[in-house]
Amino acid sequence: MNFIVFPGQGSQKIGMGKELSENFSEAKEVFDEVNQALKLNLTKIMWEGSESEISLTSNAQPALMACGVAAFRVLSKLSGKGIVDLANFTCGHSLGEYTAMTVAEVFSLKDCALLLRLRGKSMQEAVPVGKGAMAALIGINISRTIEIIEKVQTIGVCDIGNDNADGQVVISGEVKAVEKAIELAKNNGVKRAILLPVSAPFHCRLMKPAQLIMEDALNNLKFNTPLVPIVSNITSLPETNILKLKKNLIDQVTGTVRWRETMEFAKKLGVKKITELGSGKVLTGIAKRMIENVSVESYENSEDFKNNF
Repeated sequence: MNFIVFPGQGSQKIGMGKELSENFSEAKEVFDEVNQALKLNLTKIMWEGSESEISLTSNAQPALMACGVAAFRVLSKLSGKGIVDLANFTCGHSLGEYTAMTVAEVFSLKDCALLLRLRGKSMQEAVPVGKGAMAALIGINISRTIEIIEKVQTIGVCDIGNDNADGQVVISGEVKAVEKAIELAKNNGVKRAILLPVSAPFHCRLMKPAQLIMEDALNNLKFNTPLVPIVSNITSLPETNILKLKKNLIDQVTGTVRWRETMEFAKKLGVKKITELGSGKVLTGIAKRMIENVSVESYENSEDFKNNF
C-alpha cells in the first residue's frame, strides 16, 4: 500500500525546482508550461526572486504545485511507471490537493496553474492585511484546542486551520481572537504557541469571499475521474466521484486541513510507503512520527533520484 503526497504552503523557498529543471527535460517542460499558462515568468521569481516574492500566496501556490508535478514526471520517467503503478492513493496538504489531482489527471497542468494563481490571489485579498492571523500550537491535542477556541469566539473568528499531526494544530482567524487563544493555550500547559509569518488567515470562515470565487471557477471546469483515489483534506477519506472532488476543493478554502486524520487513515490501511514529491520533507516527517515502520522517500532534486535509481 503506497501513498504519494504533495506539500502545501510554507514549503516554498528560493531556488526550488531549479536544479531539477536543469537536469531533467521532463521537469523543465512542466515549469515552461506553467510560465506560459500564467503569462508570467514564475520560475524567475522562484529562482532569482526574494523570499517575500515567493511567499506571496499567488506565487507560492502555483510554484509549489509546479515543483510537485515536475518531481512526479521525473519519478515516472525514471521508474517507467505511471501514477497507477506508483501509488494506491494520492493526496496533498491544502494546495497540495490540487497537485495530487493534477498527477491523477483530474484536470490539466495548465488548468491547475490558473486555478492556484486565482486561489492564491483570492485568499490573499479575502481579508484586509493586519486583520487576520494564524498560530501553531505545539504539544496539544485537537479536543483541547477546540475547547480553547470556543472560549474566544466572543472576541472574534478563530477556527482550526490545520490539524497537522499528533500535538501539532494550527489555528486561524481574527488577530485578537488568535492572540487570546495563544494566551489561553500557554496558560494551559501547551509547549509552544507561536504566531506564524503568513499573509492571511487561511482555512477559516474569513476565507468565505475566496471560497465563492473558487466555487465559481471550479464549477466552470471539467473534472475527469482520477486515475487513483484522492484522499481529501476536508473528509480525510478517499474519493473518485468528480462532484465530490469538486465540492471538497470548494469546502477546503474555509475548512480544516485534516492531515492527522489522513495519516491515521493511511495507517489503518497498513500503508507501507509514503513518497513526498516537491519542495521539502515536512509531510514525510509527519508520516514517520505517526506511522510505525513506514518507509518514506522524498524527491526534490536530482541527488534524491540518484540515490534511488
